[in-house]
Amino acid sequence: MTNPSNELVAPHGGALKELLVDETRLAELKREAVDLPSWDLNERQVCDSELLLNGGFSPLEGFLTRKDFESVCGNMRLADGTLWPIPINLDVTEAFAEGLNAGDRIALRHPEGMVLAVMTVEDIYRPDVRAQAEQVFGTVDEAHPEVFRLFHQSNPVYLGGRLEGLELPPHHTFKHLRHTPRELRDWFAKLGWNNVVAFQTRNPMHRAHVELAKRASQQGAANLLIHPVVGMTKPGDVDYFVRVRCYQEVVKHFPEQTTALSLLPLAMRMGGPREAVWHAIIRKNFGCARFIVGRDHAGPGKNSQGEDFYGPYDAQELVRKYQDELGIVMQPFEEMVYVEDLAQYVPRSEVPEDARVLNISGTELRRRLKEGLELPDWFSYPEVISKLREAFPPKREQGFTVFFTGLSGSGKSTIANILMAKLMEIGTRPVTLLDGDLVRKHLSSELGFSKEHRETNIKRIGYVASEITKNRGIAICAPIAPYAATRREVREMIGQYGGFIEVHVATPLAVCEERDRKGLYAKARAGLIKQFTGIDDPYEEPENPEVVVDTSRFSADELAHQVLLQLEKQGYIDRE
Repeated sequence: MTNPSNELVAPHGGALKELLVDETRLAELKREAVDLPSWDLNERQVCDSELLLNGGFSPLEGFLTRKDFESVCGNMRLADGTLWPIPINLDVTEAFAEGLNAGDRIALRHPEGMVLAVMTVEDIYRPDVRAQAEQVFGTVDEAHPEVFRLFHQSNPVYLGGRLEGLELPPHHTFKHLRHTPRELRDWFAKLGWNNVVAFQTRNPMHRAHVELAKRASQQGAANLLIHPVVGMTKPGDVDYFVRVRCYQEVVKHFPEQTTALSLLPLAMRMGGPREAVWHAIIRKNFGCARFIVGRDHAGPGKNSQGEDFYGPYDAQELVRKYQDELGIVMQPFEEMVYVEDLAQYVPRSEVPEDARVLNISGTELRRRLKEGLELPDWFSYPEVISKLREAFPPKREQGFTVFFTGLSGSGKSTIANILMAKLMEIGTRPVTLLDGDLVRKHLSSELGFSKEHRETNIKRIGYVASEITKNRGIAICAPIAPYAATRREVREMIGQYGGFIEVHVATPLAVCEERDRKGLYAKARAGLIKQFTGIDDPYEEPENPEVVVDTSRFSADELAHQVLLQLEKQGYIDRE
């Protein structure tokens, strides 16, 4: 799988495998692509495709075949022995894969419609995603965001094969900060930067990050590349528009002519140690000689037992193990903390005995932003805090969604309608009710009641609610929403923009059956309706809803007031 004409050798990067074709081949591919089966890439696949095409994933020449996939999962190597720790797969539906055979060619299409690449299908296989999760991430705990995605959001069939690139995905934001590996290498050469250290981040940068990056640059006698991920990160992270505005302010606090800022369109896997090795390979491809690996690099946070998925310095240990083979120097760093007595940041191991240490984690930062709490001067720069405050207004100005879930006949719609009236009476924001029956009529009329269709219906409701929330309105949703995984997807979809308050209407099944105004339960009991929630299809009760109510014990008015009190308690409304 070599392509000498597309290889570029750089001082620190090695061979760069670029997959965009020349002008003659481009014209041929454009004609061919018109008649090819077409796969519409999702957001993750667009990110992967871009880094395959521009050489960021060198030495890969396409999506992994089964042989390479199994070798990467099991041994962190391609089948030919090349170090590569993260599987890069094109997952498609059974329906799309059904008509394909090895040797077929397909067009990979961007959501905006253009064909990014033509793929020659070499392999069609159905992975064991549970084994993939265990091997790559060391866990099957769905608290890990990538494990959850594998189990509930990925398609069941993987296609492996080489790509021929027609064009890179279009970017409409921060164009002056986007560079391909070749462009960065050429830029470094022009500046005479022969020793560049890369700083990876998916969060806003604050004083601790600046101090860490400065020390790394000084210790390695290197120029600094701030190389944040702007593809896909962990659900709930600060969106990249806000982060980039913060980076642009932060870079002013570095010495002039020594620091560069460039954006990386990567879809992170939050894979901890393996991801750190992957990030090192990617930065080598972008022309860097050194790479900073800090505490809990690319860690996804806590597992279901409240423990970290990976040890704080597991990533450093794994990168160190492959140091020579990687061809890029790791610069390990401890967590930087603020020592009040010294009025400065120091590595945690250098903190004087009995000194008072101050620190704010990324999770705590997001909480403070959402709660409108103070961010002290020692933590960040005023201009960065200002950018964050613009994106995170006080809770009483944020949008939010109240998401009712419960059995048919539990009283969801009744409470939702009363709550809508009360919120409209308060009048601080526009209110939209997305009732299950109304959405079925106006938004999902073509859908049936299979599990797949019910999940699609809930995701549509979630998408509409997320748009309302993003624009600082109030969405009230009242579907049955029986599946926990789908509710989690909706929570993540909405939670990045504002508040999400889940209300479990826990009215007992027997009471719901007694009400049975539409006769649905009776028909389900008689076998006339199949896959009816609560009868022959499960209702997975929420584990940690913000509010639990029961219309068999209290009136709908009382319960709507209970929800209102919760909104007031959380700071989303102020009735004074």
